[in-house]
Amino acid sequence: MFFCNLGNMSKRRTALLIDGGHLRAETRNAGLAYDPDFIESFAKRCFDLREEDPVRILYYDSPQYRGRQRLPVSGRQQNFTASDTWLDDLAARNLFAVRRGTIAFRGWVPRDIPIAGRDLTDEDFRPNFEQKGVDMRVGLDIATLSDKGIVERIVLITADSDMIPAMKHGRKAGIHIIGVQLPVPPANRLYTKFLAHCDFLRTVTWPENARRL
Repeated sequence: MFFCNLGNMSKRRTALLIDGGHLRAETRNAGLAYDPDFIESFAKRCFDLREEDPVRILYYDSPQYRGRQRLPVSGRQQNFTASDTWLDDLAARNLFAVRRGTIAFRGWVPRDIPIAGRDLTDEDFRPNFEQKGVDMRVGLDIATLSDKGIVERIVLITADSDMIPAMKHGRKAGIHIIGVQLPVPPANRLYTKFLAHCDFLRTVTWPENARRL
């Protein structure tokens, strides 16, 4: 459980902003299960409680796609079903607020390239979904948190270059922007242009109790 001691002014009021698409992708690449318990456990590790008071955890994600689409080779109908109750679960937890974007189906893309040289099947393709509205919501919240003086630090879990203008805005307002390096291989480390707009870089490890897939 978090304890937000607003009377202790020696600690920095801090908000954590999580790009769910980014965290989910890296978590699954590590072979770990991704659910509200994991997100909450990981979020706790992102604060330095020796000098930070957690004020809010903002989680940004899009509900999974639901609908019917024709498969690319056979033409048969594919039903996409999903439950978003896990987002409601997360929103009900201490300090969490969930910001929902939208998701759109953008066709089918090959699982492997090249794909020529044999007869193709539906299994050679995967659906391509586009998440929309998340970066805009992150940017608006960074601006609100910084302009209204709600926090003094923002810990940001993302690798999206679209966030850079909002990061610059927060720093101009006097907010410390702290980027989070996830425990991923060196090839996936945050790139130099993104780091140039962070005041600090914080490496956070996976929770010891994380479930394997």
